[in-house]
Amino acid sequence: MKIVVITSSPHPHDESTSIYLADRFTKGATQAGHEVFTFDAANSETHPCRGCDQCHMDGPCIWKDDIENTLMPKMLEADLLVLTTPLYYFGMSAQLKTIVDRFYSRTGKLHGKKSILMATAYNRDDWTMSALVDHYDTLVRYMEWQDVGKVLGIGCGSRSLVEHSKFGDMAETMGRNL
Repeated sequence: MKIVVITSSPHPHDESTSIYLADRFTKGATQAGHEVFTFDAANSETHPCRGCDQCHMDGPCIWKDDIENTLMPKMLEADLLVLTTPLYYFGMSAQLKTIVDRFYSRTGKLHGKKSILMATAYNRDDWTMSALVDHYDTLVRYMEWQDVGKVLGIGCGSRSLVEHSKFGDMAETMGRNL
C-alpha cells in the first residue's frame, strides 16, 4: 500500500507529540511492507487556497509550492492518507488546515481513498477531540474516504507524556495491521 503521512506540528521533531505518533505509525507500516512518504506541513513552503477556482477542482493549483510540486503527486497515487496534528483550540493546526483546504484543487481525484486521523492534546476531557473528529468525519464523508482508524492522544501535552502513554503503541499497531 502507498501511504502519505502528513505531519503538521510546528514543534521540533524530537519534541512534538503528534510527530511521535506519526513516527510510530510509520515504523509499523514500513515493517508491514508498506511504502510511506511523510510530508512536514509545518516546515514546507505552503500557501493557503485563494478560492480563485483556476484549478476547477481538477488541478493544477496556481501555487507552485511544496503542496503542488511534492505532496500532491504523492497524494494522488496514495491508497491511504494519514492526517496528523496537534490539537489547537479544539481543531487541527493551521498547517494541516492549509493542506486540507488545498485538497480542493484535486477534489475528484482524491476521492475514494482510505484515511486515518492522529492527534494529540494536553487536555484529557472526554470532549477534547469532539470538534476535530466532527471535522474529520465530515471530510471523510465528503471525500468518500474509508476511515480506517483514529489515534486520539488525550493527556499528551509533552513528549514524555505521549511516550509513556498507550497512544504510540496504538499508532504503531495500526500501521502494522493495515
